[in-house]
Amino acid sequence: MKSDDEPLYFIGSAILDGEYTVTDEDVLLTERKGDVLLLTMNRLRRHHALNRALSGQLADAVVTAEKGGINCIVLTGAGDKAFCAGADMLEASGVEKPADDDDRISAFDSIGAFSQTPIPTIAAINGYCYGGGARLAIGCDILFASDNATFRLPGSEYGLVVGAATLPRLVGSSKAKELIFSARKFTASDALSWGMLSAVYSQSELLKEALQLADEIANNSISAVRESKRVIDMATLSSEANRLEEEANKTLRGSDEQVARFRSATKKVTGR
Repeated sequence: MKSDDEPLYFIGSAILDGEYTVTDEDVLLTERKGDVLLLTMNRLRRHHALNRALSGQLADAVVTAEKGGINCIVLTGAGDKAFCAGADMLEASGVEKPADDDDRISAFDSIGAFSQTPIPTIAAINGYCYGGGARLAIGCDILFASDNATFRLPGSEYGLVVGAATLPRLVGSSKAKELIFSARKFTASDALSWGMLSAVYSQSELLKEALQLADEIANNSISAVRESKRVIDMATLSSEANRLEEEANKTLRGSDEQVARFRSATKKVTGR
């Protein structure tokens, strides 16, 4: 059984909050607001967990934005409970088969897309932000969160490396090691005090504040903003560290220990 403080990935056929239905076609909602693109992850029944469909659509949306005159991207989750609860554990563990059998699509393609795009990105973190979801948020340029948001990097529990190449630039080496080694949960207030977040807002104000900042950015010289982003990333990010994290996960993923740990976690969280 799952604990009350863990996100629920599967709730039968229920529709959370009575507001949304979820199909493979609308796992990502897109809305252009002038030169700003709002991307809303929309897998409410699984707290926007990254499966191939959602990750592929996120990556495609970034590519389209790069070609379509978008000057800033805001990323959030539908509803008020989750930003992104990480990888879809049922799909990743093989309990469920993805609708798309194209092995070229990874549930983590979206992380690379957001980490590498020259477009300024803002994460409006409105609830659970765990695992791959936290890695997705950390890949954005500016992180805002609601006061009910919680974070967790459970890679060490699952037998994987998650965030080791990118979290240190936000919180420092010692705190990053503490959070990654322990896989403990932390709050938006914690994340703000450590420098991971730029600001914390009420749930009702979060998206408004993110869009307001995005509009300010979009109205500045986009060439200067993109060059500033490139220089800052060069000063604070290590391509070698990213490569090492990818290589480590290639080695760890599929090992007997990793498979057993992830399968156990999947059953604990989802009951399947």
